[in-house]
Amino acid sequence: MSRSIRLSLVFPMFDEQENVGRLLDSALALAPRLNEDFELIVVDDGSRDGGAAVVEAARRRDRRVRLLRHPENRGYGAALRSGLRAARGELVFFSDADLQFDLAELEHLLAHADEFDIVAGFRAPRRDPWARRAIAAGWGALVRAAFGLRVRDIDCAFKLFRRPVLDALPIASIGAFVNTEILVRARRAGFRIQEVPVTHHPRVAGRAKGASPRVVARALLELFTLYRELTHPTGAPLRAVGEQAGSVEEVT
Repeated sequence: MSRSIRLSLVFPMFDEQENVGRLLDSALALAPRLNEDFELIVVDDGSRDGGAAVVEAARRRDRRVRLLRHPENRGYGAALRSGLRAARGELVFFSDADLQFDLAELEHLLAHADEFDIVAGFRAPRRDPWARRAIAAGWGALVRAAFGLRVRDIDCAFKLFRRPVLDALPIASIGAFVNTEILVRARRAGFRIQEVPVTHHPRVAGRAKGASPRVVARALLELFTLYRELTHPTGAPLRAVGEQAGSVEEVT
């Protein structure tokens, strides 16, 4: 079994060739200042561009970079789950590969890691187009109504977990619902959550994929399924709906 390390940084990626090189440069410059014992994990979710080759080149230069690959696109939640499950860190952070966050602000999250089990960023302010902000507001209202979860920015991809959270919680979502699922299950399990404001930048390269009708429909289905699981324990659990089997390859 691989030894435990102190800090893992996980980045799901799908068609982010224009961004992932700069992301890794930033992460490799930052991480040693936070803790000398770290790893960077990029999960390529079946990208069709050259992003995986960029990560592979970085991996050859620095063995603290790990590349996991899905042979086909399975969804954001599936990629995040692969990365979180592969992480060896006592503290596990994740963010997106689209350069909309300032990785240096991970230090603000780490400042709360001794007192809280999850430190969740919230975008202050959010720099997405108005249509995505409107969808997010509606989604937040729906989640509060269904689960009583009161978190400022449920889907903010800037979160830090202590190892016991990831060891204890099932993660079944394969789509954009994954952030909601993790926070709902964590709150119900009694884990402590702290929220921290983080800077958010407009996307300048690549294409946003999180608000397509297919993604929204999948999230609604998974929300309904988790609601049924939690309110009717004899019903089908979330893992029974749409879960895709398949291998995760680590490039070595």
